[in-house]
Amino acid sequence: MTFKTEADSAVVDRDEWSYAPAVGVGPLRFGMTVDEVVKAAQLLGQTQVSDCARHHAIFSPTWKIEIRRRAAPCPPAVTAYVSQAVGLFCIAADAVHGPQVRHDGISLVGRDPSGLESDTIAHAEAVDGYFRYTPEGFAVPDDFGVVMRGQLVGQVLRSRPLFMVTRDGANTEWDSMPFEEYLHGQSTT
Repeated sequence: MTFKTEADSAVVDRDEWSYAPAVGVGPLRFGMTVDEVVKAAQLLGQTQVSDCARHHAIFSPTWKIEIRRRAAPCPPAVTAYVSQAVGLFCIAADAVHGPQVRHDGISLVGRDPSGLESDTIAHAEAVDGYFRYTPEGFAVPDDFGVVMRGQLVGQVLRSRPLFMVTRDGANTEWDSMPFEEYLHGQSTT
């Protein structure tokens, strides 16, 4: 059995986006309304807005905005989640089609989990800082605002970061994670 490397995983040419904790990612700023997200995203490609099902009564109505670099049916490069109460609270970068986002010099999007872990630990040691493991086993910088998820690319797992602020009715980013992101990239068989 052969395993694909990152170079073999059909990763498209990526835009480079900056990340500022509690501020935003690329042209998207936390707190934006649906209309503001759509307007900012028009520079990037096509958008599609849909309602998210309310799985928890404590959360206000939420919308999902899928941003595609090209026309549908290509997968979204970025998925943004906007709640009625707090505005834009979650930005998910697709492991294959999404922009590359760096945090303290570490590339976070589309990475092999073991390579991401090595870079995260090396960075923490170099700056005398800290890192943490997510409940799913991903090593990430010990900063609030990044929830690392996995996305299957063929048979290979790649990193799919969620850049977040806490939403209405939640205590942490993990509590705020949109239901749609819990199952993203997992097999349904």
